[in-house]
Amino acid sequence: QVQLVESGGGLVQAGGSLRLSCAASGTIKVDDAMGWYRQGQDEQRWWVASVSTGGKTFYATSVKGRFIISRDNANNTLYLQMNNLKPEDTAMYYCSTQGFWGQGTQVTVSS
Repeated sequence: QVQLVESGGGLVQAGGSLRLSCAASGTIKVDDAMGWYRQGQDEQRWWVASVSTGGKTFYATSVKGRFIISRDNANNTLYLQMNNLKPEDTAMYYCSTQGFWGQGTQVTVSS
């Protein structure tokens, strides 16, 4: 079992920044692949970014150059630094690993 707890969401103006955190606990290995997803008003859950077991990072086209995914292996925490936020980034953001999901953290970007 893996427990994931996201935090760091909030309301921000367009052009602003937020940093999301995902604290992982349970049967998690230090280099497990992990990712961020988001679900907006369309109710679809879209992939945003991920970090592989080898530490390589990958980004959706819509966030590349604005978001940075990183991890603190010592503390089993995944981060998503979000810069130059746009109203279309408004969504519930979830982290995931090994098929487990957190409860999400809401990000709202006002224009």
